[in-house]
Amino acid sequence: MSVDPARLDELTRAVRAAGGRGVGRRSLLRGASLSALALGVPGLLAACGTDSQVQTSDSCTSEDLSGTEKALVFSNWPEYIDRKGKKIPTLAEFETTSGISVTYNTDINDNTEFFGKVKDQLGGCEPVGRDIITMTDWMAARMVGLGWVQELDKSAMPNVEANLKPDLRSPTWDPERDYSVPWQSGLTGIAYNAKYTDEVGSFEELMTRGDLKGKISLLSEMGDTMLFMLLLEGANPEEFTSEEWSGALGRLEGYVGSGQVRRFTGNDYIRDLNAGNVVACEAWSGDVIAMQYDNPDIKWVVPEEGLSLWSDNMLVPNRADHKANAEAMMDFYYQPEIAAKLAAWVNYICPVEGAQQAMEKVDPSLVDNPLIFPGDDFLAGAYGFMELDESTRQQYDKDFARVIGA
Repeated sequence: MSVDPARLDELTRAVRAAGGRGVGRRSLLRGASLSALALGVPGLLAACGTDSQVQTSDSCTSEDLSGTEKALVFSNWPEYIDRKGKKIPTLAEFETTSGISVTYNTDINDNTEFFGKVKDQLGGCEPVGRDIITMTDWMAARMVGLGWVQELDKSAMPNVEANLKPDLRSPTWDPERDYSVPWQSGLTGIAYNAKYTDEVGSFEELMTRGDLKGKISLLSEMGDTMLFMLLLEGANPEEFTSEEWSGALGRLEGYVGSGQVRRFTGNDYIRDLNAGNVVACEAWSGDVIAMQYDNPDIKWVVPEEGLSLWSDNMLVPNRADHKANAEAMMDFYYQPEIAAKLAAWVNYICPVEGAQQAMEKVDPSLVDNPLIFPGDDFLAGAYGFMELDESTRQQYDKDFARVIGA
């Protein structure tokens, strides 16, 4: 896919002009459709030692205590929700209207890292103390495939059934959305700190400029980082050969060996970028927009090579105690008015039909914001990552882990 430089300039201006207050997140769904792609790439730790940990609804049964316990525990990415100080208005509204008390944790920094925390328990049909976890598509696909996620009761979620956008309804890893509900989508590109460096307009610059040596970071998620390595190799990330993969991997290995890359990170690149420990990095759009409120030196760039587009999904893990309560919360966030309040704060791509109209009352300035309500033309420069069979994805994860030292 060719990328029109003028279009990229337009996208960059749109992103920079957007307001935002939240930090957020990420797997690569796309275009016409977002539903057709759905990554099948496991986490690095998922590549090993999980075959014996596959569960089924018969081998791992869960008891729902929602009828007697009006509570739930929700694990999400840092600041991926609306906030006013220590309060979360939409969650407070849910608690008031439902009578369900929510313990909200921000303990997901990276899909692979989180997988490592819970894989032994979920693989052994043990509780993880969470009723909802929010995973990027490729990791959600992995967990669903391992039988670690409970099937949802769609009859309990009429708002989801009515308002989930059509292009998100049928990912290949969950074609009927039996196990997952999208939370948000977003973009991956480049961020830099203008206090310490000039603009970094492309991944080619990020990986080769001498003044950036040892001062950049890349993401520890294979799909994110290797998508851009494939673009640098001249390959199409949506359809590439094993030879092109090897070339892209060798390219990354060369950058690492040269000392260009300081470290590979999850959401925690935010601290380094703010402090100037890294001056430029691979970054998620919502993180950057949020950082700009406190630090105007933080800039976002749509890379000359293109963008990646991702989505995160709410899942109910096996042995969760409050499945019905979790379904009630998922359904609450699919009311267009609530979705608009959330989107106005986090500035991520909203998965809820009708939220754009509801935004008229929440914040009219955001109604036509392409970061929240993108049209097909906005997504024309975005790429997905080719779906891989199980053995290939395990090998690619091992390759990537070796190069980044994971």
